[in-house]
Amino acid sequence: MTAAVTAPDIDYLAVAPMLVVFATGVLGVLLTAFAPRTARHRGQLPLATAGLVGALVCLVVVVARGTHTGTTTAAGSIAVDGPALFMQGVVLVLAILAVLLIAGRRGEPPPGEALPLTLFATGGLLLLPAANDLLTMFVAVEVLSLPLYLLCGLARTRAKVAHESSLKYFVLGGFSAAFFVYGAAMVYGFAGSVSFPDIGAAVAAGGANRPLLLTGMALLAVGLLFKIGAAPFHSWVPDVYQGAPTPVTGLLAAVTKIGAFGAFLRLFTVVFGGAEREWRPVLTVVAVLTMVLGAVIAVVQQDIKRILAYSAVAHAGFMLLGVVAASRSGIAGTLFYLAVYGFGTLGAFAVVTLVRDEAGEVTRLSSWAGLGRRSPIVAAIFALLLLGLAGIPLTSGFVGKFAVFSAAVAAGGSVAVVIAALASAVAIYLYAKVIVLLYFHEPRAGSAAISRPSPLVAVVIVAAGLVTVGAGVLPGPLLGLATQAASFLQ
Repeated sequence: MTAAVTAPDIDYLAVAPMLVVFATGVLGVLLTAFAPRTARHRGQLPLATAGLVGALVCLVVVVARGTHTGTTTAAGSIAVDGPALFMQGVVLVLAILAVLLIAGRRGEPPPGEALPLTLFATGGLLLLPAANDLLTMFVAVEVLSLPLYLLCGLARTRAKVAHESSLKYFVLGGFSAAFFVYGAAMVYGFAGSVSFPDIGAAVAAGGANRPLLLTGMALLAVGLLFKIGAAPFHSWVPDVYQGAPTPVTGLLAAVTKIGAFGAFLRLFTVVFGGAEREWRPVLTVVAVLTMVLGAVIAVVQQDIKRILAYSAVAHAGFMLLGVVAASRSGIAGTLFYLAVYGFGTLGAFAVVTLVRDEAGEVTRLSSWAGLGRRSPIVAAIFALLLLGLAGIPLTSGFVGKFAVFSAAVAAGGSVAVVIAALASAVAIYLYAKVIVLLYFHEPRAGSAAISRPSPLVAVVIVAAGLVTVGAGVLPGPLLGLATQAASFLQ
């Protein structure tokens, strides 16, 4: 990334999206605490949606003016550049859809604190890819994580399972935070600063304390790989995804990964770019291990949420190929992949919320037999989303995989790309198995049915389907934005 000019004071317009989201979250907490019960439930969704839309408008103004791009603000702790703005825009759009999904389930209004917690997590996600020093990045990780720990346990049904997933996520998340802090301390010992420009200069200059740097890099990578859900730090993913309320699982799978990858891109392509020879082989092995484990283990799962969880693990491995390419095309491919993956995954979990029987939501795969015959439209959209996740041509997933695979081949990672192609073939078999179950198996006695989606959930599903097809047939506009954003990191 080219040297950024540090603004002497806080540029309030540049940080306005984060301020608006956090302020809306505070208002949501006050509404939950002091408003009458009726107003509390009716007011949360309009308030959260207005706050997120307002933040998105502020972000558009920042991009349109252009004078803020390529700078830092808040004493150099927050970067205002292409990748940060791109990922903040994607996070805000997906957060709006996630809020609609959380609030839109028929007959199951969310707890009053659910949407304010979602807003606080979104604020952390906006800060994370823009963090320009290790302390700010750690604060962003914790601001993101703490609301998610609580959201995972907010379930009106299957409360014990949700509480178990929340506790597991909290305990393992605490370990990952400890790794991150210890790694930050090691890097500070090497560079004498927590500022990314200073650390980058120290890495480029070398020095006698190289082991201290490498240890710090490894520990920081562990902390962020946990958030990404990459192997061998992925063990929490299937259990938490299965136990958490399904709308929250969609938020975890689609939106959280964007912020974590944003931090990872900034750390390893900018700050540690001078140590590429050391970290690139290690991350290549992590990427290969992640995609292979995710694809293979997903095949034997019998719960749709666990299938999508291991699918998320495999996709993390595919995205890491763009990171290890360490090039503009690799970063652009990763940004594009993150965006389209977020829409497809959130839409898939939105469909999962609709599959129900008398006892409630059904995620057992065997109970999904024949759903395509009874609810052809929703099942068709779900099949389309699965094909997009599989990377079938004319879907957004194909373009995303092609972009990161091409960048990896250009960077000399042909062997990793061959393994990725084989893992993709396994994933295609997995998704095809689910589609065959939907359309070519007879419904069993007591099987689930797809309930009629509320207008809010329908918006989420349709938006996901449109992006899956639109970015697959006409990827130019979104890929162009990603390429333009990636230029600021090189």
